[in-house]
Amino acid sequence: METRSITAEIPMVPRMAEDPAELVPELAAVSAALFRLTGNGSVPRSTISLVQLRAGQIVGSTYLTVLHTGFLRKAGESEERITSVASWQDSPYFTGAERAALALVEAALQPSTHGERVSDELYAQAAEHYEAKALATLMFAIGQVNFFIAVAVIAKPVPGRSFTDPWN
Repeated sequence: METRSITAEIPMVPRMAEDPAELVPELAAVSAALFRLTGNGSVPRSTISLVQLRAGQIVGSTYLTVLHTGFLRKAGESEERITSVASWQDSPYFTGAERAALALVEAALQPSTHGERVSDELYAQAAEHYEAKALATLMFAIGQVNFFIAVAVIAKPVPGRSFTDPWN
């Protein structure tokens, strides 16, 4: 495996030359369905975006990090909240429900050295903040970003380009 020098410039072209959405047009229907599912109103869209931003940070995807930071800015989130997602455990800017959601995405995406990724205790803490439908929606929001993590880290779309057209 080739290692890139830390001082090397990163090209502003996608790794995969062809747009995966054009190669597999069924992606549009899946993406739209996932967006409708997570947008059912049971979990605030800002919470979902915070969770998906944290997921991008965890997997080291500049594309997802820039994308979800942009969504949060457009939604009017403060710079303090956006920039402190990476250190949410020590940040005063998040509610208990948001903290539970951020803890869930971290548990789901990071290996655990001591047992299950999502412990019964963590699940119970999240369930204190979210009703059943909202907890299921949050679970699917984590799954949604997980679905697109593969695209972000394998095909490597260009950060900062339109969500609907990152290949142009």
